[in-house]
Amino acid sequence: MLALLLTVLPGRAASWPDWRLPAPLQPSGQADLIYPNWFAGAWIVSSDDGTYPVRFVSRADGSVVGERAFNAASVGGAVLGDTLLRVENDPANPNRQLAALKNDLLLESTVVARRSEGLASGDNAEFFADELALQVLHQPGGPPRISRIETLSRYRLLADGSIGGEQWQATYASPAAGLAAVPQRSAHWQLKLTPDAQPGDHAS
Repeated sequence: MLALLLTVLPGRAASWPDWRLPAPLQPSGQADLIYPNWFAGAWIVSSDDGTYPVRFVSRADGSVVGERAFNAASVGGAVLGDTLLRVENDPANPNRQLAALKNDLLLESTVVARRSEGLASGDNAEFFADELALQVLHQPGGPPRISRIETLSRYRLLADGSIGGEQWQATYASPAAGLAAVPQRSAHWQLKLTPDAQPGDHAS
C-alpha cells in the first residue's frame, strides 16, 4: 500500500552521493511497485538520456503498476541504442527482467528490495520510490559479472497534468564482496513525463 507520509526517502535523496548499503528498504519478494493513480496511462519521458515512451496500467484491483519490460526496453534503447535486442519479463516474478544484448550477452535484473512513500493526491501530490536491483551479466566463455544498482526516484504531479521527476542512482559491488558497501559510481538526473497523445504509434 502507498504510504501517506514522506519520512525516510527524502532524507535518502538529501544524503546522495554519500550512500551506504544496507539501505532503508524492505525485501520486495514477488510484489510489484505500486504507483499513485495519477501515473496510469501512456507517457513520453524527456531526460538526459533522450526521449522515450513508458506505460503504466491499472490492474483489476485498481492498483497501478509499470509495464516493466516495455519501460525497461524504452529506457535501455535510449541508453544502449541497438546494443539492446529485447527485454522480457519473468512470468513468475514481476521484479525480474531478462535483457538480450549483442554479442550473446544476457543481462538479468531482479529488484530485491524497495521502499515507496508519497502524498497520493492534492496540489502537493508527490511520490518517492527506492529500488535495489541485483544485476547479473551473463557472457559467453566467462564468469558472470554481478553488481547492485540502487535507484531512488521522486515524482511530482504538476498543474498541467505532466509529471516532474528526479532520480538518483548508485552502483555497488557484488554481494559476494559483502552486504555492506559504498557506491562505485553515482549518477543524478532530471526527467519529465508528458501524456502521450499517440501511444499506439510506439512498438512494444
